[in-house]
Amino acid sequence: MLSSIPFSNILLYPPGLCVLLITLAVLLFVLKFRLAAVLLVIAGLAWVLAWSLPITSLYLGGRLESQHPYKLPRDLPRADVIVIFGGNTQANRANWFEPYNRATAVDRIDLAEALYLAGRAPRILISGSALDGKVSEAQMIARLLRQRGIPDSAILLENNSRNTYENARFTDIIMRGKKLKSALLVTSALHMPRAAGSLQKRGIQVTAASGAPQIVLPLNNPPELWRPHLRSLEASRTIIKEYLGLFGYWVRGWL
Repeated sequence: MLSSIPFSNILLYPPGLCVLLITLAVLLFVLKFRLAAVLLVIAGLAWVLAWSLPITSLYLGGRLESQHPYKLPRDLPRADVIVIFGGNTQANRANWFEPYNRATAVDRIDLAEALYLAGRAPRILISGSALDGKVSEAQMIARLLRQRGIPDSAILLENNSRNTYENARFTDIIMRGKKLKSALLVTSALHMPRAAGSLQKRGIQVTAASGAPQIVLPLNNPPELWRPHLRSLEASRTIIKEYLGLFGYWVRGWL
């Protein structure tokens, strides 16, 4: 239901911000500020149009994803622990320009398991609070890892973090308590700049174990770069969130 969606998330989605600007424009028009009203309408429509173009997502999303290129587990160095930052880990579509396909999706769980089986680290630390109900995301991921044969003795849980800053903060506390100094960080390539920076700020030796890039043109039926595309608009929410998050974390001294 719309009432259950945080207002900030609506504003992150370009059509949501556009609706707000047009609503304000109507109010300004009624109050006789007609030039300002027209400018707000133009700004709202231009914002939606810009983010509906695949070229926008490919350029701005690609700049974030390219900072920590994907590497095979065997090509990554060994570390004291594998750290998974939660965040919708069950729905990582392979390509944002294609419909979600569970058969091709690659979860962070898959990558963490591959790193462990490749002998990159002897432990897996999972960070994430409850998304809904009383069971934390960390507990859900741990259950899936156990089902895949990862021993319980190799799993560490952090059940309280609600965002990336808290992921880093509580992970740091656990690692210090266990005298763990280096980490292979598992999260999406888009999220990695903010996630890795948050851990590095706390003095942790971080090696990015990013997922494969998701904002790339598909081989079959790629969209035209300069023609509006619905999936590009859908991808915009996360891209905008990451840029705002990076700026906000930098201002607060968290990066």
